[in-house]
Amino acid sequence: MTSLTTNRRRLLAALGATSAVAVAGCLDDGSTDPGGQAATPPPTASETEEGLADAKATDVDRIAADPTDLPDPVDWSSPRTHEIEVTTTERIAEIEPGVTFKYMTFDDQVPGPMIRVRRGDTIRLTLTNDTDAMMVHNIDLHAVYGPGGGADDTMVDPGQSATIEFKAMYPGVHVYHCAVPDMDMHISAGMYGAILVEPEDGLPEVDRELYFGQNELYTSGAPGEKGHHEFDYDAMTSEEPTYVTLNGEAYAFTENGYGPVTVDKGERVRIFHANGGPNLISSWHAIGNVWETLYRDGDMVSDPARYVETTPVVPGSVGAAEIDTPVPGPIKIVDHALSRVVRKGMLGVIQVEGEEEPEIFNPDA
Repeated sequence: MTSLTTNRRRLLAALGATSAVAVAGCLDDGSTDPGGQAATPPPTASETEEGLADAKATDVDRIAADPTDLPDPVDWSSPRTHEIEVTTTERIAEIEPGVTFKYMTFDDQVPGPMIRVRRGDTIRLTLTNDTDAMMVHNIDLHAVYGPGGGADDTMVDPGQSATIEFKAMYPGVHVYHCAVPDMDMHISAGMYGAILVEPEDGLPEVDRELYFGQNELYTSGAPGEKGHHEFDYDAMTSEEPTYVTLNGEAYAFTENGYGPVTVDKGERVRIFHANGGPNLISSWHAIGNVWETLYRDGDMVSDPARYVETTPVVPGSVGAAEIDTPVPGPIKIVDHALSRVVRKGMLGVIQVEGEEEPEIFNPDA
């Protein structure tokens, strides 16, 4: 067998599971699928890609963006001009331990850095294509009125730069991405991020904000198969990803990755979830919590929805929601298309730290 079985054990360990209730009360001990049928054995290496190359030396130790690293909320009340510089890069990094892949990124991270401005602000954005890059890149910002969202005028060869200026005229949180003719491949490989245009009056104050991104990786190997995975165009055309990742890596924010993201009990947390795609709708869900305030489709102006359990985040959009954290323990951020959680890497954990609250949840009743 390939390491798919190991991959599943890693998932269960990350979830802290000891039984069938690991994810949402529907996983068993591995001998049967959630429907109670005998599980299909994972493919062997010869059934996927024979002779998958050894893992290549990595260019960067980590590709997953830090979910806590995003700009501070807007604190100005009149229009400003921002000078923003972004570099496109091509880097080999690990999808998970022992599995390497050539990513394409904005500023060496997936998703690319969040851009945060106020409605009415002017942005002078300079895009530079790294001198070591092999491909042409550009940027299409969904917050831009203009040809290709700026893509037409930011097409840059390796070692070159281009600058555009635009006014942020409509509020909301929007995706940006590379938009060269081979855009689906570039986005899949990591070239997407979010631009937040706050309304003139700003957003409600919260205790903490987090920034995640979801995208699919289409590779020449099976999930967990050791070695270097090349990009697989046929799998992308068929929309059959090898991995569905949170911030570009499998199970990055779990105990077996970089560790959960920690928050304090009682904090109100705003979460941004950019879906780069390029193809799959995310059924965005928090196991053990609820989207108490939900800004559907990144709409930060209309009255938000309340107490939503699961919401679609379509490719090329950003979900935004606020949660309360009244009890300690893990909150698991998933795509509720659960095979993507169990087998393809789409899981992150927010660990709420603090004293038990047995009147709200009593694990020892």
